[in-house]
Amino acid sequence: MELRVDGLRRTCSLRLPTDQRPEMPLMLVLHGSRSPVLAPIQRFAEASSRRRSGFEAFADRHGVAVAYPDAVTGRWADGRGVTVSEEKGIDDVAFLRAVAEECAGRFGTRRDGILVAGISNGAFMAHRTALEASDLVVAFLAIAGGLPAALAGAQPTHAVSALLIHGTADPVVPIEGGYSRRRGPDGELRGRTLSLADSARHWADIDRCGDEAVVTEYPSGPGPDDLARNRRTVAGGVGGTRVEAWAVEGMGHTWPGQRVPAVLRSALGASAANIDAAEEFCRFALPLLASAADRRR
Repeated sequence: MELRVDGLRRTCSLRLPTDQRPEMPLMLVLHGSRSPVLAPIQRFAEASSRRRSGFEAFADRHGVAVAYPDAVTGRWADGRGVTVSEEKGIDDVAFLRAVAEECAGRFGTRRDGILVAGISNGAFMAHRTALEASDLVVAFLAIAGGLPAALAGAQPTHAVSALLIHGTADPVVPIEGGYSRRRGPDGELRGRTLSLADSARHWADIDRCGDEAVVTEYPSGPGPDDLARNRRTVAGGVGGTRVEAWAVEGMGHTWPGQRVPAVLRSALGASAANIDAAEEFCRFALPLLASAADRRR
């Protein structure tokens, strides 16, 4: 699927469920950073990994249309102020809005029933999209990416549920938050992001969730990559919104449930074989498909 947004040619792959229904939800899956040199290889790898990540089965099993938008420069304008897309003034929120509108017009997806999922640069962009397109986004999944600090003052018009997952051994984006590895022209630190805990608190405040948190501990399993995790949930937000923060013990900069090739394991760390991130997001998000009117703050 091709669109023209702000004079730019934008592309997006789409997977429709076999049983298409009116007003079905639309899932936007946002890729992580792509190297300009390796972009064709990375796109091929992403396409082959979609079945492994669970979203292809997700579409049919739950009647959800799944879209895979492409960033112009291989990196989203995610709000940290460090990507080429931001330097070029690219409006990726406008692009994702256009994808939602195109899918609604052509395939009957629900305009205010958008789900967003992303990892790393895609996770930062998921936060930004939920903030700036809160009238459309019902819930989002951010893996290995906290809220960009520069966006902390944003005031969305609608409450949005958030599922935040981060590994305690992430070598690229630490669970405690911090700065981007891309320094400024004089070597200054840039692109600060909040920790998992602070990101969750921020979204709970936006959604006006209750003060009481439910903490659930999941032990590790028998396999070496069956990792333990801590889940902290606050609920009772506007329109039934809720926020879950998962700290996965020993997980690196990886997508839970997707095997990490041995050649990348030393750089990215372990994944969690006992967590299916796509299915967990389905469990979390689909019961929360409130209308935009119900989620207005």
